[in-house]
Amino acid sequence: MSQTVNRNRLFIGSCFALITTSMAFGIRAGVLTQLGAEFQLDSEHLGYVNQMAFLGFPIAMIIGGPLYNVLGPKKIVWVAFITHVLGLVLTIFSSGFWSLLISTFFVGFGNGTVEAACNPMISDMFEGNEKTKMLNRFHMWFPGGIVIASLLSEFMTSAGMGWQIQIGIILIPALAYAFTFLGQAFPESQDEGAISTGENFKAMLSPLYIFMLVCMALTAISEFGPEQWIGPVLGKAGASPMLILALVTGLMAVGRYFAGPIVHRLNPTGVLLGSAIFATIGVVLMAQATGPMVYVSAVIFAIGVCYFWPTMIGFVAENLPRTGAFGLSILGGMGMFSTSIFQPIIGKWLDNEKAAAAAQGLTGNDLELAAGQATLDNMAVFPFILILAFIALFFIMRKRQAAH
Repeated sequence: MSQTVNRNRLFIGSCFALITTSMAFGIRAGVLTQLGAEFQLDSEHLGYVNQMAFLGFPIAMIIGGPLYNVLGPKKIVWVAFITHVLGLVLTIFSSGFWSLLISTFFVGFGNGTVEAACNPMISDMFEGNEKTKMLNRFHMWFPGGIVIASLLSEFMTSAGMGWQIQIGIILIPALAYAFTFLGQAFPESQDEGAISTGENFKAMLSPLYIFMLVCMALTAISEFGPEQWIGPVLGKAGASPMLILALVTGLMAVGRYFAGPIVHRLNPTGVLLGSAIFATIGVVLMAQATGPMVYVSAVIFAIGVCYFWPTMIGFVAENLPRTGAFGLSILGGMGMFSTSIFQPIIGKWLDNEKAAAAAQGLTGNDLELAAGQATLDNMAVFPFILILAFIALFFIMRKRQAAH
C-alpha cells in the first residue's frame, strides 16, 4: 500500500460516525411527540416509524458484516455516509407517514453500516489489549452521542425550534466523519476465519447460543424500549424526558468507559442477573414516580441496563468462541431486530392505555401521565422475564463447569 494508514484519524472518523448514529437515536426520541402532532399520527404509527430505524440496523449489519472481507472498510463507510445523508434529508422533507417510514429506514441502514465497517476496522488496526481498549472507547460514543443529542433536543425544543432543524443538526457529525475519512488509506481487511463460516453456523445451533439469542432480544428491548419512548411516556411526569435520557445514557457512558474491564473480570452470569434486577426495579419505580423521584428511578434503571449489551457479547465470545465474529454479528442483529418488532406494540399499548384512562374520566395531563405510567409498567415484564432466565443460566453454567 503506497499510502500509510493514519490510525488516529480513522479512529476519530469512526467516533464521529458512531456519534451520527447515536444522535439519530437521541433526537428521534426528542421529536417523537412533535412528529405525532405534525402528521396526526397515533402512538402505534409512531411505533412503526421507530421500527424502521431499528430494522434498518440489523439488515445493514447482516449484509455489511459478511461483505467486509470482500469490499473492505472504505466502500462500506461511504455507503454509510450516503444512506445517512439520504435518510436525514428525506426525513426533513417528509410529508407524512410513508415518507417518514422510508427516510427512517435509510437512517437505520446507515447506522448499521457504520457498525459493520468500523468494528472490524478498529479491530484490524490495533493489536492485543490495545484492540479491546480502543473498541471500548469507540463504543462509549453510543451513549455519549445520545447525551449530546438529548441535551441539544431539550435546548432546541425549549427555544421553540422545530423537529426539522433538530434532524438537520445530525448532518454536522455526518459531514465531520466524511471529511475525516476523505482521501485516507484504509487498512486491508484481514480475511481471518472466512473459511470457517460454516463452522461458526454449526456452533450457533447449540442450545446455549439459541438461549442467549432469546435473552439478547429481551435485554435489548429492556434498554431501548423505555429510552426510545421517553418523551411520550414521561412527558407529564414532572421531569424533563430529555434530561432523563441524558442522565441515563451519561451514566452508561461513564460506566462502560471506566468499569468495563472490571465487569469483564467478574462472573458475567452474576452481572447479567444483577442488571436484570436493577432494570426491573428501575422501570417499576419510573412507572410510579413523579417530579424529582423520576430522576432517582432513572439512575437505578441506568445501572440495570448499562452492562447488558457488552456483557451479553462478552459472555458469548467467552463461552461460545466457535460462533466467531459471525455469531456476535447475529447476536447484535437479534437485539436490534427484536427492538424493531416491539416498537409498534409499545405504541399500541400507549394508545390502549390512553383510551382506558379516558374511559375513567381522565383528561389532559392526568390522562397522559396515567397512560405513560401504565405503559412503563407493561415494559417491566421484559427485564422481569430476564431475572428468571439468568437464574436458569446461572445453574446451566454451574452444571457445565462441573462437567469439565
